[in-house]
Amino acid sequence: MEREGNDCVVGDKSHPSAAPSNGEASILSSTLLLDHVGEVTLTFNSDGLSWKLVESFDNDDSICLGIKSVSKVVTEIKLADIYAVELIDHGSIHISNLPRATERLLLGHGVKMYRFNVHGVIRSKNQPSQWILAEYTFGHKKLQTCQKWVNQLNASLKLEVGRPRNLLVFVHPRSGKGSGCRTWEAVAPIFSRAKVETKVIVTERAGQAFDVMSSITNMELNSYDGVIAVGGDGFFNEILNGFLSPRLKAPYPPTPPDFVHLVKDNGDSLVLDDNEIVEETSSQSEDQFPLISSPKQSGSRISNPNSEDKAPEFPVPNEWFRFGIIPAGSTDAIVICTTGARDPITSALQIVLGKRVHLDIAQVVRWKTTPRSKVEPNVRYAASFSGYGFYGDVITESEKYRWMGPKRYDYAGTMVFLKHRSYEAEIAYLDVESDETNLTSKRNRQGSLLRALRTPRTSERCICRANCKVCNEKPSHASAGFCSLTPHLYSQERRWMKSKGRFLSVGAAVISCRNEKAPDGLVADAHLSDGFLHLILIRDCPHASYLWHLTQLTRRGGSPLNFKFVEHRKTPAFTFTSLGNESVWNLDGEIFQAHQLSAQVFRGLVCLFASGPEI
Repeated sequence: MEREGNDCVVGDKSHPSAAPSNGEASILSSTLLLDHVGEVTLTFNSDGLSWKLVESFDNDDSICLGIKSVSKVVTEIKLADIYAVELIDHGSIHISNLPRATERLLLGHGVKMYRFNVHGVIRSKNQPSQWILAEYTFGHKKLQTCQKWVNQLNASLKLEVGRPRNLLVFVHPRSGKGSGCRTWEAVAPIFSRAKVETKVIVTERAGQAFDVMSSITNMELNSYDGVIAVGGDGFFNEILNGFLSPRLKAPYPPTPPDFVHLVKDNGDSLVLDDNEIVEETSSQSEDQFPLISSPKQSGSRISNPNSEDKAPEFPVPNEWFRFGIIPAGSTDAIVICTTGARDPITSALQIVLGKRVHLDIAQVVRWKTTPRSKVEPNVRYAASFSGYGFYGDVITESEKYRWMGPKRYDYAGTMVFLKHRSYEAEIAYLDVESDETNLTSKRNRQGSLLRALRTPRTSERCICRANCKVCNEKPSHASAGFCSLTPHLYSQERRWMKSKGRFLSVGAAVISCRNEKAPDGLVADAHLSDGFLHLILIRDCPHASYLWHLTQLTRRGGSPLNFKFVEHRKTPAFTFTSLGNESVWNLDGEIFQAHQLSAQVFRGLVCLFASGPEI
């Protein structure tokens, strides 16, 4: 170490061919000063940065109970966890491992030198799914040395695959507690540091995001790496539907032979029992089960009929185009299920680092709005949950109390619970025989005694986590030309099953729907991308029993599905027909009135900027 005046600086000790402690050949190595630490040897290799403290001075050793120990700090950050590197102005580096004489000489003063910042992420020790901003400031007396490090690191970051460069951002200013704009302002610097260009649209009315996404041209959409929603689940649903509605060409869901308003398939149209003809969005395949696209359709590229440009086309599904959610809503269940944390910083970091998970999407087709209305199919898409009865009543009741903010859902839920209304309906679901469904049914039949005797090692729950094996498993028949988005519709062992009666609620969960009030979600072992809907039928039951069921939802490790009045089925498709006059559904937090509907799930239809929950 050299001293010039009252400043302590590090000489230029760059070693381009030096080998780090792990034995891997380094790309760059220098002796620098690390802010609030001291003199370190900084090494960069293909895996990332590592640094260790230069040998401590003899008088800097610590003695405890007569035992002398030398403090040696070794730390690192992976290249995959670095999102930005920037050269900053000439300034102070504060050090803590100088000899005591020098420390007294520099009392209260830092070392003046050229500096650069490495911005990255670390995981919270208490909450592994939460990501925390990390900033490391390195200094050197020569500007050229700092510039060399910045240039090398930035060149390496540009080679990181999957990181976005241009994003379209929608901000819902009134989402949740009206914090949409404040949330975006808090995370915007992360995107700026990472050199991610953002076109920001602050919505001014309901449905604006849908209109923009449905009318945007293919050429403009191809210029973005993804779309970000700053808001809640309902706002993301609006953007998702605006994206899929004009682009996804999928036949309607399969239905049982006696589905009331759908008699038979007649080429490109559907013949209905009241002699009305409804044009299909695409022709049916020779197989009676729906396909997103044929393998012959040039990579499944589909153009946007609303766009003026005929080329280039926009592929749906799409591997490179991703959606992101920065939570600012009332529940934020999708974010919690896909990142593990309801934290805007975590979501922003996973976006700029280019994380990716596939997400199932449910296609819900409303055939009739009321018992007397005409048959007019209307297609909607849901990413988390579709619910009828209790869930539809809560969303309807909550609209009366929007001035209450997120608390309106608690108030509306209490009011609806006290009314304890049940509805008569008929549900048909496609029963696909598999080890997964058999395990689910077996678990639901287990008694309380057996559950109490289980140990964590023998638990049958397979919880969806980061790098989930279930979600990453490819269908065995995908190579045979069948559409991999609806693999379970082609099971050889399949049959339609029906449930009819009075129900307090009917729910179809695409994902577990974990949230702060239900830590395990509605279905603890639901997966992000397994091609199944979780159909939850709550039959009419005493008030106290239903309260017990709801209480189990609020407990971590609870058993909300282990009741005689609860029917839980994993299915790729189902139909619903109300036998009464009222029928309001809740689709991802949005009201959807439907007297009769059919639904199916598309496996991994869209990709999200997320890595999956760690816990």
